[in-house]
Amino acid sequence: MSDALNYLMKIRPDEMKAYFKFVKKAGEHLDPKTRAIISVITKVDNQTEVGLKQYLVRAMQVGVTADEIIDALFAAFPTLGLSKIIWAVDIILGMELPEFDPGSLGQKKGWHEVIAIKKLKDKEAVNVHSDGRDLFVYTESKDIKVFDSRCPHQATNIPELALDACTLTCPKHGWKFDVRTGECIERGDRPLNQLESRVVDGRLEVCW
Repeated sequence: MSDALNYLMKIRPDEMKAYFKFVKKAGEHLDPKTRAIISVITKVDNQTEVGLKQYLVRAMQVGVTADEIIDALFAAFPTLGLSKIIWAVDIILGMELPEFDPGSLGQKKGWHEVIAIKKLKDKEAVNVHSDGRDLFVYTESKDIKVFDSRCPHQATNIPELALDACTLTCPKHGWKFDVRTGECIERGDRPLNQLESRVVDGRLEVCW
């Protein structure tokens, strides 16, 4: 949460808990993707940059595609207007999300060759760059986990130098993750985005 929200939770805990309960219950009959898209559009309408970054990442974690985000922005044109849509797209482009690359829009998920299995060491994490995307790969015995290098908070790309043994620390807000599981172990409340992977002919392939 932001410093302001933390402050309000301290000085008005009952009121803030009631607010979050209301927000959660208000969308209980909506599927997760619909709720996520509405949250993104709300942040665009209010022109809340931090909120847009956070809820855009959350939306993509529950399966909302870049094309669906663009469609939602245009569908909300009557209330947003072109200026707010441009404002939002400028922020999205600044986040450098590979899903919003013009060549990726309209494309279905596919498998990408990442690294030879023999280069992976047991119980060690490695940073890999493949087809414009940075990943962290952790291997233990025959179990291989692949995580997106972008922090689930505001999509900040976490560099290789941020990896200390099995702890990965986002340089922007200090969220810490256990790269063995992807779980957030300090400050944050959401795990790294784990990607589907497979081994083909001795090489690791990842789907995105």
